[in-house]
Amino acid sequence: MVWVFLAGAIASEVCATISLKLSEGFTKLVPSIIVIVGYVLAFLLLAQVLKLGLAVGVAYAIWAAVGVTLVALVGALFLGERLTWVQVGGLAAVVIGVVMLEAGGAR
Repeated sequence: MVWVFLAGAIASEVCATISLKLSEGFTKLVPSIIVIVGYVLAFLLLAQVLKLGLAVGVAYAIWAAVGVTLVALVGALFLGERLTWVQVGGLAAVVIGVVMLEAGGAR
């Protein structure tokens, strides 16, 4: 269940972040509402993840790495934003770092 909540937190945060761009400085109503609801839901779900016992460092690292990767990919694929090979390498380094954090943890 912890992984379902974490996936929901990540998805909510990504939707909120993409909507933040689409809100054009909170001048568009629907994306602005999605921003607020998305971030509130993301933090509520992340709080449940921590309550269920996932270590805060691991939970936050996964949330941040997957979130930033998805936002960058959505930006590149659907919003016309540029994604260079250097940036792709940076995203890969972040993901590898999170995997190492998880793999190195005590059980």
